[in-house]
Amino acid sequence: MIGLVLVTHGGLATEFRIAMEHVVGPQEAIETVCIGPDDDMEARRADIAAAVERVNDGSGVILLTDLFGGTPSNLAISLLDAGRIEVIAGINLPMLIRLESARRTMSVTQAVAAAREAGKKYISVASELLGDAP
Repeated sequence: MIGLVLVTHGGLATEFRIAMEHVVGPQEAIETVCIGPDDDMEARRADIAAAVERVNDGSGVILLTDLFGGTPSNLAISLLDAGRIEVIAGINLPMLIRLESARRTMSVTQAVAAAREAGKKYISVASELLGDAP
């Protein structure tokens, strides 16, 4: 199974895991790394690398971050190994829900594509959906 490591500013990674497990149930091979403003970034990079090792059973790992170009993404990208360790920036709950099943049946490349598609698909503006847009 593809491992997941959520890496975000503040406690967002932990909250995303809690929300994911609320919707789809307890998850295996998932870790969180929360980056604080006063953290030692080399220590956090080491934490991310250790989390990758813990969740990697040989099927690969997807690191999900909150903001491309932010410190969590930059630290995660330093571990990028295309096809084996991939980074997706812009984490959202639909993406995580899709990964629950995708990571059991797909390659890293396929699972990343499925997660990105779900992440985009479920961004909605309610007034547009309900026909109340000005």
